Amino acid sequence: MSEFKFACPVCGQHMMCDVSQGGSVMECPTCFQKITAPQAPTADAKFILTGTKVSEKKISVRGLDTPAAATPEKSFPLAIVIALALLAVAGAGGFFVYRAKHATPPPLTVATPVKKTEPPKPPPAPPASDTNWMLALNTNAIPDTPAAGRIHGLDFIIERASFQNGTLTLRQGTRGSVEFGVQINFGGALAEALSGQILNVTSDADKAAKVSLRWKDAAGAVQKDNYDSGYAMRLEFGALANNKLPGKIWLCTPDAEKSYLLGSFTADARKPKPKAPKP
Repeated sequence: MSEFKFACPVCGQHMMCDVSQGGSVMECPTCFQKITAPQAPTADAKFILTGTKVSEKKISVRGLDTPAAATPEKSFPLAIVIALALLAVAGAGGFFVYRAKHATPPPLTVATPVKKTEPPKPPPAPPASDTNWMLALNTNAIPDTPAAGRIHGLDFIIERASFQNGTLTLRQGTRGSVEFGVQINFGGALAEALSGQILNVTSDADKAAKVSLRWKDAAGAVQKDNYDSGYAMRLEFGALANNKLPGKIWLCTPDAEKSYLLGSFTADARKPKPKAPKP
């Protein structure tokens, strides 16, 4: 036979070699080691020969190239490695414990109690004056001061003004139902229709916008008087802008307590959100 097989001494890979290549150096295709091919076996050989790994280091002694004896590598004792690792871990733990015990604690921060800010109280109502009550209004200019006056004998000063659904509300208190103030109903008129308008109502008019006075009696019950005639009023609306309707008012009603309202206001004229349809 002209070819024979032999095995790689490193990985056992079978390699093919020509009889003329016996003793030559070949490279294993699997582990890429340099292998010296054996001499061709006899025809009746039943076993596959094994090549010899080529030694990469040689020592020259007195000019003779003889294979150098392999020096066994000294491995560091595993016990010593484990002991050193344990010492390192123990040392690191001791360092952090020492640092935690001797570290300077951060300064304590004392929280400053936050005082609750109370909403500003409205200025007191100016003393009511009978000279401001008249059923025949003159042409004097209405002051720019917040609308104030007297309602059923009680001093009044405005805290909030709003215009919704055709009704102008000038009141004390900012939430809930009106318990102290004046409401003027313009019959569903829009804020846009009243913007920039001046309204004059004389006491001899047959019928005018409905005026409602609201106050609390000595027992705390809400009372009201309604007027659609017999009162005198001058109402000067400014221009509607950014859902705000400014104005000035001079209102005198014909009750025995000589109720009146005099001054300026800025009404919130935002349209209410439409109600969601019922499912």
